Amino acid sequence: MSPSTRIILKEDEIPRRWYNIQPDLPHPLQPPLDAETGRPIGPEDLAPIFPMNLIEQEVSQERWVDIPEPVLGKLALWRPTPLHRARALEEALGTPARIYYKNEGVSPPGSHKPNTAIAQAYYNKEFGIKRLTTETGAGQWGSALAMACCLFGLECKVYMVRISFDQKPFRKYMMAAWGAECVASPSEDTQAGRDILARKPDTPGSLGIAISEAIEDAVTSEATRYSLGSVLNHVLMHQTVIGLECKKQLEQVGDYPDVLIGCAGGGSNFAGLAFPYVLDKINGRQLDVVATEPTACPTLTRGPFVYDFGDVAMTTPLLPMHSLGHDFVPPPIHAGGLRYHGMAPLVSRLVMDGLVEARAYHQLECYEAAVLFARTEGFIPAPETAHAIAAVVQEARRAEQEGREKVILMNWSGHGLMDLSAYDAYFSGKLADYPLPEEDLRKSLAGIEGLPRPAAE
Repeated sequence: MSPSTRIILKEDEIPRRWYNIQPDLPHPLQPPLDAETGRPIGPEDLAPIFPMNLIEQEVSQERWVDIPEPVLGKLALWRPTPLHRARALEEALGTPARIYYKNEGVSPPGSHKPNTAIAQAYYNKEFGIKRLTTETGAGQWGSALAMACCLFGLECKVYMVRISFDQKPFRKYMMAAWGAECVASPSEDTQAGRDILARKPDTPGSLGIAISEAIEDAVTSEATRYSLGSVLNHVLMHQTVIGLECKKQLEQVGDYPDVLIGCAGGGSNFAGLAFPYVLDKINGRQLDVVATEPTACPTLTRGPFVYDFGDVAMTTPLLPMHSLGHDFVPPPIHAGGLRYHGMAPLVSRLVMDGLVEARAYHQLECYEAAVLFARTEGFIPAPETAHAIAAVVQEARRAEQEGREKVILMNWSGHGLMDLSAYDAYFSGKLADYPLPEEDLRKSLAGIEGLPRPAAE
């Protein structure tokens, strides 16, 4: 095997097409529904929220979609990203496994999120849009869209989940540096925010609430559209540059994953690495594909596959997905990017088809794994990324117990340099595990009773 620690591609090896998994699904996605009529929606129904060029990508059945040259030019600021062999982590674990991680933390905001933010800003600019609104949990997506809007000359307003707004002040400073406005959600700036504050003024907020605010803001301004950092089909497609690069890099050293791992909140970074490999699995290649999430917000592992709204105010179409119920407000764990009640329909579909396995991990186990990673590989992971690392450690120890070699591939979705207060809380013994109580789950799922159900396969 190659002694390389970092596997580097040249700038001209950035993928020039995105991979769209939709035409390769064993079972096609069930359509989004209009909440009032229960009928499938059409592209025109999404036009007040998204530009038509992105709506066309959302519903596309083309396997490969060309990446525009202006988008490639911006991606080249940091792409291709390096693939690392985690030799020090392997040694610390005493495992015969070979561990690789794709380092998406080298982007300017420090995560995978700009892969789609750049694309979305470009397509909105081309459509004549002047301003974008969005939500953000941990602040990674808000930072990415703020940067993308800055690079393409668009205004940007970000509704940041209140608990993360308070826990991670440096993220809003980053957004300000790129010229964006960031407010805590729920806010007084929208009717949705005011209504929620009137009912529960001490709410920590949620991504579902922030989405409601951002959509309300977008649809009440003619030159504004909404931008989403995860969940939707076109977002996941934009992220496939990760997996497409990774395949080239592993080919250089003659390796292929036995296990592929990524954390999943809405599904974007996981899909970005996984989907090009899931295509191989659909075509008969043997590998395990694992999506990890918090026990505090166990969307894939405990949420049913249902039709549900993407937001609290029920302004989105009904999406077929795993969900904890749109009224769900997660505990204030530090992995803010994984605190979403729903999951991307594409990821949900792959779980239903047995192509993806979902696992939930406790907060303290994830921080323990993150610290081990930092003290061996040097990079400090984001709390979200730590959920993938926990699964890597589990798989590496299993390989040691079984005494067999295997290749483990992980998406290192972002750094934790804006999350050091969470590490301080961990080292101070102030963090606790938050397994979601069954009673809380039942209450949140009560809010989706009476909604249409996905058709049985």
